[in-house]
Amino acid sequence: MWQQDRRYIKDPSAEAELYQGRAVFAIVVIALVFAVVLSRYIYLQIFQYQRFKTESDNNRVHVQSLAPKRGLIYDRKGRLLAENISSQSLVLVRERVPDLEDTLARLQQLLSIDDEDIESFRRRLKRQRPFEEVPLIFSLDEQQIAKLAVNIHTLPGVEIQAQLVRHYPYGELFGHVIGYVGRINEREQKTLDPENYSATYSMGKLGVERYYESQLHGQVGYQNVETDVRGRILRVLDQIDPVPGSDLHLHFDADLQRAGYETLAGRRGSVVAMNVKNGGLLAVVSSPSYDGNLFVNGISSKDYAALRDSPDLPLFNRSLQGQYPPASTVKPLIGMAGLYYGTVTPNTTVRDPGWYQLPKDTRFYRDWKREGHAARINVTDAIIESCDVYFYDLAYKLGIDKIHEFMASFGYGVPTGVDLTSERSGLMPSKAWKKRAHNLPWFPGETLNIGIGQGYMLATPMQLAASTVVLANRGQWIQPRVLKKMGELEPMPVRRNTLDVDPAHWAVIEKAMFDVVHGERGTARAASRGMPYAMAGKTGTAQVVGIAQGEEYDSEALAKRKRDHALYIGYAPADDPQIAVAVVIENGEKSSEAVKVARAVMDAYLLDEQGDLGGLGK
Repeated sequence: MWQQDRRYIKDPSAEAELYQGRAVFAIVVIALVFAVVLSRYIYLQIFQYQRFKTESDNNRVHVQSLAPKRGLIYDRKGRLLAENISSQSLVLVRERVPDLEDTLARLQQLLSIDDEDIESFRRRLKRQRPFEEVPLIFSLDEQQIAKLAVNIHTLPGVEIQAQLVRHYPYGELFGHVIGYVGRINEREQKTLDPENYSATYSMGKLGVERYYESQLHGQVGYQNVETDVRGRILRVLDQIDPVPGSDLHLHFDADLQRAGYETLAGRRGSVVAMNVKNGGLLAVVSSPSYDGNLFVNGISSKDYAALRDSPDLPLFNRSLQGQYPPASTVKPLIGMAGLYYGTVTPNTTVRDPGWYQLPKDTRFYRDWKREGHAARINVTDAIIESCDVYFYDLAYKLGIDKIHEFMASFGYGVPTGVDLTSERSGLMPSKAWKKRAHNLPWFPGETLNIGIGQGYMLATPMQLAASTVVLANRGQWIQPRVLKKMGELEPMPVRRNTLDVDPAHWAVIEKAMFDVVHGERGTARAASRGMPYAMAGKTGTAQVVGIAQGEEYDSEALAKRKRDHALYIGYAPADDPQIAVAVVIENGEKSSEAVKVARAVMDAYLLDEQGDLGGLGK
């Protein structure tokens, strides 16, 4: 029995040997695991140190773009036309938002954000780089800021950010010429420097803001910031400051701009005033206008629809884009052309029965004064009284080729090159133009219409003002300019001599234009009452719709928008010109209304506060 149970007796030696084997195996396993861990640790800490240090820094340190301060815009007297004011915006950093869709839904409900704004945010989000703030709301009101202050701790990645936004103190007074800044769209994004605009969400859209965008914008800056795990900035490690945009000082004068705008009194039209000596644009008015402030943070659909659908076209810049028949304002130039080419002399007279006929033509070309101005009339009296018959005859004798050549020297038919956007070229027709545009020959009767500034001929108010400066300067053309000074740089006026005309001929035209305003028979004589300076000018009335042979113009029978345009060009003082003004009033009918507007602008420039001569741009 004892022999049989002997196998159940303990064997210490065997057990020790078994335990020792297991211990060795465990030690080997532990050593192998430790060796693997140690080798991995050495690999990560030594061989992969730089890589993971960089990745760690990328999670902890971020590069932020710093938007430059946009340059300011002043008028010639140092008054701010475009400034930057502080505003609060709502921004999101996509990489710090745990659930973007949920966050957007909460914000939309909390702040009553339109679906359109959400879609605009999504488009901006696609264009932004990692860890860059993307604006959701550009200008928060006080109520929105209060709601966010209470809830923002529950919205990781959402911040209220202070920024500078554009503001236009004069509102609609300078709407067309200063233009406005607006949000950068996808098409514009493709044309801009992605680095320099990395922190900028708006750019100049029209006018001075667009033309001088690169100078006004400046250069972007950068800063490296250290953040915590929630993306909050702990400290700024280093910084490259942005370079502010250049400040612009313009030739514009807010007093003249207001005088032109208010005297137009809401009527559709334009006023352009130029400094005769240097080409500086003192006023460029287009009425009605719009307030550029509406566009800065994104105009509402309702406000934009009101501007877009208005029959008065407030978004249309009439000074640069409006193309009108210049009417009788061209008669001094046609008269000068006749003298220049020797077609007539100052003493040449034309029979004036109140109508004109071409040889072998039964059609009557009527004068605006049906009984005529005098039995016979010369160039001086024809300008003073605005006689159509004289200029029908002179245009026919000159021919369209000479008229085209001469008028081109005054800038008709080509853009002036003014430093503003969207300028149109007008139209100075010729035989070649008509063949190209209509595949038809030129007819003599069309030349007669050009002689009184009608027919195919079109001009912008900017061209009218520029050509008036050529008259005032006796043949010297000066390019219209908005910019007076940028920083310390003052650009030189662009000049060229266009005509070598006998001074005696200039004197004839100047005397006639003087008598238009101050002569007993002048068409603008009513404006000279109480005028403490001398003005030279020319009135014009442009036909909008044709009047049949034998019929008279009947204002009451025509719809308001089919009535004649009223025009005026002039410069003053007549003996030493300082300022030239061109006025167009759509459907204004009476040129005397345009003269009133021109005088209001000239008074604002030439007279002091007491109404005495001596202001002269002070």
